[in-house]
Amino acid sequence: MLIGAVIAGIFFGLYFTLVGLGLNLVFGVMRIVNLAHGDVLMLGGVAAWALFTSLGLHPLVSAVLVLVVFLVAGLPVYYAVVPRLLRSRDSEMLSLILFFGLSQMIEAVTTISIGATERSLPPRLMGVGPIILFGTRLPKAWFYSAAASAIAVLAVYFYLYRTRLGTLTRAVMVSRDEALATGIDVNMVSAVAFGISLALAGIAGVFAPFIMGSITPNMGVAINLTAFAVIVVGTLGNPLGTLLGGIIYGVSLMLMQTYLSSWANLLPNLLLIGVLLIRPEGLLGRKVRRA
Repeated sequence: MLIGAVIAGIFFGLYFTLVGLGLNLVFGVMRIVNLAHGDVLMLGGVAAWALFTSLGLHPLVSAVLVLVVFLVAGLPVYYAVVPRLLRSRDSEMLSLILFFGLSQMIEAVTTISIGATERSLPPRLMGVGPIILFGTRLPKAWFYSAAASAIAVLAVYFYLYRTRLGTLTRAVMVSRDEALATGIDVNMVSAVAFGISLALAGIAGVFAPFIMGSITPNMGVAINLTAFAVIVVGTLGNPLGTLLGGIIYGVSLMLMQTYLSSWANLLPNLLLIGVLLIRPEGLLGRKVRRA
């Protein structure tokens, strides 16, 4: 049971790495909190459901379409909302208010459009039968979601450390004011990061019906809580630290569901409280400060 819980937790945690990765990228670049992140994920799931029911598109094909559409859509959304927000005296607090309102608007519009009932996709779309690892039976959807997360983490690493735009992005993450002083187009860099964040959330949403069983218009709040737990554990502002936070969350959740199932729903809260009390900078916080 212990080995099975650990293996399942790693796969589950890789999915939540994908869930939190974009949220942490936005915070690292812009120091704003996107409370609409979970609702963007929900929209990705709705898009996958709509594309399958109307056009018969496989979710993996939908994931590619969602990636492109959400990435492109993020650019005008950024320029319409974020620059004015960053010019305020307390952009972090104002971002909480603004994106909370945006979250409520997305939830309301989605509820009006498709209703409040749960939407799901047939599990057979990801293949029939489980994957067996070390005697542990896992749904094939977990394998595909973990693979998508691994690809996303590698892509973000390549973007941040192997491209010129990524170098500029890391400069903005270190100091936005100094980046401006050196002539970096901070708005362009931030807009791209914001678009990538929405794209990552959208892809996570495509796999949400298979990992969570279904999607609903009001699922954004619960997703946000889990995503915050993941990125706080892995260190706020360190996108690649999200991988560590996701795996710790996934393994912890599976262990609690195995041995203390009645307490499992409290895990995100317990992780947040524990990390904030013991190591508020996150597990990788010291390395970030030295950089």
